[in-house]
Amino acid sequence: MTSSTTSGGLARFNALEEHAAYAALHEACASAAWVNRLLARRPYATTDDLFAESDAATAGLTDTDLDEAMAGHPPIGRPKPGDPTSSREQRGMAGASEELKAEMLELNLAYQEKFGHVFLICATGRTGEQMRDAVRERIGNAPGQEREIVRTELGKINRIRLARLVEEDAPA
Repeated sequence: MTSSTTSGGLARFNALEEHAAYAALHEACASAAWVNRLLARRPYATTDDLFAESDAATAGLTDTDLDEAMAGHPPIGRPKPGDPTSSREQRGMAGASEELKAEMLELNLAYQEKFGHVFLICATGRTGEQMRDAVRERIGNAPGQEREIVRTELGKINRIRLARLVEEDAPA
């Protein structure tokens, strides 16, 4: 969702009390640095402004901040129980065969052992096979290259989650 004027959802977000806005943003991204930067720039005139600030904040995350953000994401194929966001985002794995789920678990563990963090991918709209193929491909990356891919994927995830946050009918 992009707009040149403040939508009802964006106006509602802009009007949230600081603690409620912090909690809503922290649900989108677990990095306190990212959350604090977005909070500091409120109110936003447009969703484009919000997205641009999110992109800038994501680009500016330190390694520690990026680790904190990744810690908020469950492994692919194992969404957080009771968390509709991770379940919705990982929907492509929901109908996967037991064989594919077992392979993803194995690949996730190998990836985590190599890089020290979860395999992060913008899973929205991807099939289980596409996510498996991505982890297979990315496990061969150098650590620095992989961190930049993770940063890009995190930026995509943050935008999707922010769009849901400022939808017209989204609850605060």
